[in-house]
Amino acid sequence: MTTYTGGILTISDKGSRGEREDTSGPQLQAILSEQGFSVVAYKIVPDEIAIIRETIRAWADEEKIDLILSTGGTGVSPSDLTPEATRPILDREIPGIGEAMRQASLQKTPNAILSRGIAGIRKNSLIINLPGSKKAARENLEAVLPALAHAIYKIKGGSKDCGS
Repeated sequence: MTTYTGGILTISDKGSRGEREDTSGPQLQAILSEQGFSVVAYKIVPDEIAIIRETIRAWADEEKIDLILSTGGTGVSPSDLTPEATRPILDREIPGIGEAMRQASLQKTPNAILSRGIAGIRKNSLIINLPGSKKAARENLEAVLPALAHAIYKIKGGSKDCGS
């Protein structure tokens, strides 16, 4: 089995200032490690479009991280700008990932319809925006986790059919 790399980007004004403990980021690191990913990057940044974009670009373009998970900034608060930071730097969007996450969350809470997380590809990296709460981040990741290794394989040019 191929070991893929992962990066966790926590997006939180309070977290970046040390005013709030990041609980979703470490949890996501643990989940990825349990799934055989090598977590090679972890960072907490404020809800600022330029900083979010700069980090994702560096991780995808220079560090060539296979899976980049952001957590936070996907809701409807004025400071929730993660999708707006992510979308313009994607080469291709993968709507099904966001749809699957919202559908799974909707089984647990009607507030799932307020989540705006997106997913897509930049170079050879798969990028997924997850909610910021520990519970929602875990539930959303678990909804799409079974497809991620195959998605990364295909993004990198793997030729095995999806149904195989």
